[in-house]
Amino acid sequence: MLEILLRGVSTRHYRAVLPEMAETVGVSRSTVSCETLEASEEQLRQLGERRFDDVDLLIIYVDGVILGEHHVLVAVGVDAEGHKHVLGLAEGASENQGVVKGLLEALARRGVNTERRRLFVIDGSKALRAAITAVFGKAHPVQRCRNHKIENVMSYLPDDLKDQTRALMRAAFRLPAREGAAKLEKQAEWLEREYPSGAASLREGLEEMFTVCRLQILLSLARCWVTTNVIESPHSGVRLRTRRVCRCRNGQMVLRWAAAALLETEKNFRKIMGYRDLWMLKAALDPNTASAKQEEA
Repeated sequence: MLEILLRGVSTRHYRAVLPEMAETVGVSRSTVSCETLEASEEQLRQLGERRFDDVDLLIIYVDGVILGEHHVLVAVGVDAEGHKHVLGLAEGASENQGVVKGLLEALARRGVNTERRRLFVIDGSKALRAAITAVFGKAHPVQRCRNHKIENVMSYLPDDLKDQTRALMRAAFRLPAREGAAKLEKQAEWLEREYPSGAASLREGLEEMFTVCRLQILLSLARCWVTTNVIESPHSGVRLRTRRVCRCRNGQMVLRWAAAALLETEKNFRKIMGYRDLWMLKAALDPNTASAKQEEA
């Protein structure tokens, strides 16, 4: 029943889609609600107890999805073979450092080795960036989502400047790290006089716009590693599968529905684009582990 509900069938119509069950035990709206509550609670429990001790995660994406009036923070990992895994979720926004830190600490308790150097791809939240350092340390490279950065900068600019600035930023992102950052800094200087908030947004976290470039990975091979698009697809699945949920009474209800929808969406996961080239990322991460630890110490 939970799977059918996640496919968008209203509780009012279960008597039509499950005629045999309706005849034998009855399928009222209240029965369906009780059964799906228990099933979604079980899904949330299973997700919260997943272990990752034997999963070699190379990339962790963290981003939020809005469900009604609630934010849900979701973490998705990619292993060395290119398989995607739903790692965990928490009720709250990525701007809430306590929520973010709690989610990352839960991943560490469930076997995500904090000593293994890996790439984090995030939406650009300062709280999220600080929580990664607090839980996993400074050795892990962090890539800020370029799409989020572009949209953040656009929100401070007038319409007649948006297309020009958007094109310039995208062109700069295709350049080597030092050259691309210099182009964006020059653009920030140009914006500063008339649009200081736009300039500040462009400069914030600028160095981490080019993290993947500094790992010396060809951008053509790393197009999934510079944005949070990989996690946006599960978010779309969550929104699609919870569209029948009109009222979320509390955070626990939001978590139950999000967990059930994520696990249902996970069944259709494919390997990440460019998975054959993940060995290059692994090679870029592994040799620096010892030196990175020494620098952190």
